[in-house]
Amino acid sequence: MSASHKSHLSKLSLAGLLVTLGIIYGDIGTSPLYVMKAIIGKEPIIADIVLGGVSCIFWTLTLQTTIKYVYITLNADNHGEGGIFALYALVKRTKVKWLIVPAVIGGSALLADGIITPPISVSSAVEGLRSFYPELNTVPIVIGILFVLFSIQQFGTKLVGKFFAPMMLIWFGMLGTLGVIQIVDHPEVFKAINPYYAYHLLSIHPEGFFVLGAVFLCTTGAEALYSDMGHCGRKNIRVSWIFVKSTLLLNYFGQASYLIMQEGKTLHELGGKFANPFYLIMSDWFHPIGIGIATAAAVIASQAVISGSFTMINEAMRLNFWPKVKIKYPTELKGQLYIPSINWLLFLGCVGVVLHFEVSARMEAAYGLAIILCMIMTTLLLTYYFLIKRVIGFAIIGIILLYLSIEICFLIANMKKFSDGGNFTLAITAALIILMATWFRAKKISKAYTKMVKIADYKKVLQELSTDMSIPKYATHLVYMTNAGRVDEIEEKVLYSILQKRPKRADIYWFIHVNILNEPYKTEYKVTEIIKDDLIRIDFNLGFREPTKINIMFKEVLKDMVKNGEVDVTSRYESLNKNNILGDFKFVLSEKFLSNDSDMRFDEKLIMNTYFLIKKLSLSEEKAFGLDSSSVKIEKFPMVLHPPERICMKRID
Repeated sequence: MSASHKSHLSKLSLAGLLVTLGIIYGDIGTSPLYVMKAIIGKEPIIADIVLGGVSCIFWTLTLQTTIKYVYITLNADNHGEGGIFALYALVKRTKVKWLIVPAVIGGSALLADGIITPPISVSSAVEGLRSFYPELNTVPIVIGILFVLFSIQQFGTKLVGKFFAPMMLIWFGMLGTLGVIQIVDHPEVFKAINPYYAYHLLSIHPEGFFVLGAVFLCTTGAEALYSDMGHCGRKNIRVSWIFVKSTLLLNYFGQASYLIMQEGKTLHELGGKFANPFYLIMSDWFHPIGIGIATAAAVIASQAVISGSFTMINEAMRLNFWPKVKIKYPTELKGQLYIPSINWLLFLGCVGVVLHFEVSARMEAAYGLAIILCMIMTTLLLTYYFLIKRVIGFAIIGIILLYLSIEICFLIANMKKFSDGGNFTLAITAALIILMATWFRAKKISKAYTKMVKIADYKKVLQELSTDMSIPKYATHLVYMTNAGRVDEIEEKVLYSILQKRPKRADIYWFIHVNILNEPYKTEYKVTEIIKDDLIRIDFNLGFREPTKINIMFKEVLKDMVKNGEVDVTSRYESLNKNNILGDFKFVLSEKFLSNDSDMRFDEKLIMNTYFLIKKLSLSEEKAFGLDSSSVKIEKFPMVLHPPERICMKRID
């Protein structure tokens, strides 16, 4: 790891702590809006359930969030970056094929979670208005807030981010204060720290085990702690979590204290049809202020999930899990990006959730089932990471088995939600898994049927073609993008394009290869002169979070090469050369289509037909590489899978 990455991970500052509050904790920080309400439900309040529920919350936040994520998982950083795809990029170097399974399932589940988090957070906050206006339809308000939120994504979060940190500081301060006010009246609630109360609820109460489905909602944002490590650094997260966890627990215990004193009553009796313990513990005069602060915090929570989805899709594209889509960079901040297609797909998904479920109480049933799958997949990848790091021992094995047991219990408890709404997020997760798996498999098939040839066998003919005046010059500089990983090889179709499709004479042939690294941020290049003054290859080594802007990067390489006297890029036409006019550059990209001559198995046919259908809807190759369309030539090549056997023909007179 570079010194800068080590410094970033270990750097601790007041400014860093504030930024961490604004970026990292939106999801987990707004969970008090709906967790206790989900635990109590519509049944009369029972003190044992309240104490058992808050005891489960305490130990879930301690074991799952604090120990697993804050202290164990944050150690598995990929040059300072976190998240399930960053973790997969770390372990995939071992070439173990099955590791792709937890990566795809976990990534898909996390993206599906991004569709349910904004609606449930914003709805839970806005529904506080129903304390004043019980018949108020909050659906249009929620959709309106979501529309504004998704609309401003194109401008980046630099300006809004300045508002995030102080707003979240106010939010967490409010959580802690509201909790303390209630605890003062019933400090005995702290006995729930004793794990006996959690055990009593889970083992004795008839429906106790399935309360875990509601309890799990308190830790759904834990995966975001890991995913956003690169923005804030490990030490800032660990220190700020002490404050965040304290305020969260104070609020949960405060809500529990209030509910115990109302034993025997239902939430409906305490505050009407849409009563929420979070708002019931507020004084009447503070209620409107609390709703405003809660809504702002919910918007920030949603913002964090949306930004995280953009980052994940960008990583998925680099790892060949996702088709190419247009990416914009609204600010100069490293790693900040905006993906229009994903932004509006997420918005439509969120609107669909709001219209389908209407109220946050029904959304709770859909929430959690997908994210627990992601957590289990992270645990599996984390286990393999410890194996390859050779730090695993009996203690680590015990810890991993403990967390797998905990997460499987959460999964079983959440399965009760399947018919009530959990099937909604699982359906989205399944669709994303199919898309990622299809795209990855199709890329592997395509690569397997790409024939490579040795450049050395064609050096002589390329040199002679470059000086053959009987062939009209196609371009001064002719540039081909290549997937050939070896410097001494090139795709057969590239040489077919140069020599046979239409002989293309050029003064200099360039082969450009983009190599996506397993680390997030790096921009390096290597120049190989294969034939002096005739054939040059450039290899770009880019981190999996770096933008692929070939036009800009190629120009920078040319500047360095000209400065070093390695190449002359002025035009070779006499009249233009003596006036120092730059030569013309022409990029040639190949676009494959499935040949009718292919003799495929059913599964290959299904995968490849789906692949080419998605490819038509995704970003074109020239836009994906950031090339100027006026200087790009697209050539179509048939891709033949399992070519049929040779047909024996008999000639007759």
